[in-house]
Amino acid sequence: MEENFLWGGAVAANQCEGAWDIDGKGISTMDCFTGGSVKQQREYTEGVVKGRYYPNHEAIEFYYRYKEDIKLFAEMGFKAFRLSIAWSRIFPKGDEQQANEKGLQYYDDVFDECLKYGIEPVVTISHYETPYHLVEKYGSWLNRSMIDFFEKYCETIFKRYKAKVKYWMTFNEINTMIEYPWFGSGIKSCDEQQKYNAIHNMLVASAKAVKIGHSINRDFKIGAMIFYPMTYPNTCNPVDNLKAMKDMDSHYYFSDIQIRGYYSNKARKFLNQKNIVLNMAPDDLSVLKEGTVDYLGFSYYMSNVASNQNDLQMTSGNLMNTIKNPFLRETDWGWQIDPIGLRISLNQLYDRYQIPLFIVENGIGAIDQLEDNGEVHDQYRIDYLKEHIEQIKLAVEDDGVDLIGYTMWGCIDIISAGTGEMKKRYGFIYVDKDDAGKGTLMRYRKDSFYWYKRVIETNGTMI
Repeated sequence: MEENFLWGGAVAANQCEGAWDIDGKGISTMDCFTGGSVKQQREYTEGVVKGRYYPNHEAIEFYYRYKEDIKLFAEMGFKAFRLSIAWSRIFPKGDEQQANEKGLQYYDDVFDECLKYGIEPVVTISHYETPYHLVEKYGSWLNRSMIDFFEKYCETIFKRYKAKVKYWMTFNEINTMIEYPWFGSGIKSCDEQQKYNAIHNMLVASAKAVKIGHSINRDFKIGAMIFYPMTYPNTCNPVDNLKAMKDMDSHYYFSDIQIRGYYSNKARKFLNQKNIVLNMAPDDLSVLKEGTVDYLGFSYYMSNVASNQNDLQMTSGNLMNTIKNPFLRETDWGWQIDPIGLRISLNQLYDRYQIPLFIVENGIGAIDQLEDNGEVHDQYRIDYLKEHIEQIKLAVEDDGVDLIGYTMWGCIDIISAGTGEMKKRYGFIYVDKDDAGKGTLMRYRKDSFYWYKRVIETNGTMI
């Protein structure tokens, strides 16, 4: 691996910060998600309902404990820390003229703490949350006014942190809009016409953000971010191969536009066949062309299987179900473990786009046991990460993939995005909290903490 390879970890504001209504922060869409359970999605309520439990409201109190946590990241030797800014901390309602200074100062303090240890902040601008006021008043991204609100938000944070943050990403896993627009953008219900117009608005907003960012600091590296569901055909039947191709096309729809700067022939044919008419402004196509991203960030947890048959055994996964792959083992949550699939994914994406890639999420959710002596023996996590990092090295060193870095998700135990659980743990650091919100919130180093420290120290040679 290159000497400047960015080893690190990743979290999202809404899953770690807590302090959901502190220091002027407004309600976000993620503040309206209640807790769930194993293999069960969280419920999205109309605003915050009194008497309901919302795990994000306290989360792990990173808002108050960020110095302690970043010090632990530095102890592991992090070169990069991927985090997100909560939009509703900066603009509580989303449509104000003036930003919330306390929110801006908070992220100043967090970035300063990172830089004190030589840790590069990698910042997601919108990570599964939107100011709830924008949902109620404007219908979220169904309304083109959102482009202007997002543009103002981006300009504000770009100017404020231009000397502290180099790496940015506009929208987290933007392609979740295909199946879960309420999760990614707070859109409660929409038909195909509305959904793809909302997607268009987000793509235009992303391109405008890139243009603004580069005008403020030409050294900014601003990326797109997708979840990558690398898909195998179930058999060598051409019909299964065609189905796998079509499944992936629906995700490339997003990255193609953000990286190439235009709607492909295939994308335009898809829209025509669906009778979807995009409500474009006269300069939208030129904005997309001029606002292409510098790199592609992506999450990878598992691979999928595509088939023309409808009666095959299914498993659960990252916001989606897929056909069970008999050659793979699964996590406790039914996510299929496929390290080689990560190498294939890196090759597919780099061959397609020829721009730098950044693995910004990869990890395993598991049930960890805190021992009486404060130790957590998570060899299963070490095994998972070891196997994936081995494949990353092969993709870079043998296949020639240009890879910026690797930020493991989530480097400290946080609230699960999909289910709201604490039981589903990813981190190198155990946080004493349970699914009912009880616990001391004390931090404990797991065995994987010390293992990852050695990986970083040796730049990936000791895995």
